[in-house]
Amino acid sequence: MLRKRLFSAAIAAVALMASGCAVVKDHKVKVTLQKTPPIHLAVIPKSVGLDYWTKVHEGAMCAARQLPGVQVTWNGVTDETDVVGQLNLLNNYIGEGVNGLVYAATDATAMNEVSNDATKAGIKVVSIDSGTTPQPSNVPLIATNNISGAKLAAKQLAKAIGPGGGKVAIIAFHAGSQTNDQRVQGFEEELKKYPKLHLIGTQYSQNDYNTALTVTANVLTANPDLKGLFAANEASDVGAVEAVRIAHRVGKVKIVGWDTSPDEVDGVKQGVVAGLISQDPFRMGYDGVRAAVDLLRRQGRPQNENTGAVFVTRHDLNNPLVRQFVTPKCGSPRQVDVG
Repeated sequence: MLRKRLFSAAIAAVALMASGCAVVKDHKVKVTLQKTPPIHLAVIPKSVGLDYWTKVHEGAMCAARQLPGVQVTWNGVTDETDVVGQLNLLNNYIGEGVNGLVYAATDATAMNEVSNDATKAGIKVVSIDSGTTPQPSNVPLIATNNISGAKLAAKQLAKAIGPGGGKVAIIAFHAGSQTNDQRVQGFEEELKKYPKLHLIGTQYSQNDYNTALTVTANVLTANPDLKGLFAANEASDVGAVEAVRIAHRVGKVKIVGWDTSPDEVDGVKQGVVAGLISQDPFRMGYDGVRAAVDLLRRQGRPQNENTGAVFVTRHDLNNPLVRQFVTPKCGSPRQVDVG
C-alpha cells in the first residue's frame, strides 16, 4: 500500500519533450526579454512522482493562473539521481528559447554551468528547493533553510529518545544534492550538543523506497540497540518506517522524518514517527514562478527566499499554519504567503 501510494503519481506524470529538439551544447542565441504577454516558463523539478514535487507543481500552476499571459511547462526526469537526464532537459529548453527557467538542481555542481548558460542567453533563472555550487549572484534561490531544519530534526529526535541517549543513524537520499548534503550537515552539527547520542553512520536511499527499506533493515540488523533514525526525505522516511515495522521495533526506534506526504503523515498519526520536518513545496513553486515573472516584466532584483519549515506532530495536524504546509490550497497571494 505504501509503495502503491508513493509511486502512483509517477504513473500519471507526463514528461513530454518538444519533437525534434537536440541537446544544446553551445548557447549563442540571445533571447529577447518578454515584458508583455505571453511569457513561457519551464518549471523543472528534481523528479516527478513524489508527493513533494506534486505540491511544487500545484504551487507553480496556481501562480500561473493568477498571472495574466504566463504559460508554464512542467517537466522532469523520473529519478532524482538522473543528473544527465536533467542536464539534457534543461539544455533543450534553453535551446528552445523559453523566457525563464525555474528549476531544482539534481546536482549542485553539475548544474551550475546550465544556470550560467541560460542567463548568458538572456533567460531568467530561478532556483527552487536546491541551488547550485556556486550559486550565480543573478539567480535567486527560493528554498528551505535545510541546515536549520536538520538541526531542528536532531533536537526533536534527541527529545523523543530521552536523556538515556544511544545510537542513531541517518537515512539520507542523494549525495551531491545540495539539499541532501545540507541536511546531513545540519543534523551532524546539532547532534554534537547531545554527547549521549552516537551517530553510527549515514546510509543513502537514492530517493527510492525499496532501497530505503533495505538499507534501514541492514542498519537495524547490525544495531539491535539502535534508538533513533533521521530519515531525510519522503522516500527515505517511508522506506525506513516500513523497515522498522517489519523488524517489530516500532516505539523502540524513534523516527524523525522530512516532508509530509500522505504516507508520512499516516506514520505520525499512528505514532510510528515522532514528527516530520515539513517544508513548504507549494510556496516554492508559487514564489518561484512569481519571481521569474517579476524578473522578466519589471527587471526586479533577484532576492533569495527562505520558504520556512515547521515540525509536525500528531498533536498539531489541525493547526492552520501546519495545514497550509501539509495540504496547501490555491488562493489569493495573502492566503498562500504563510511566512
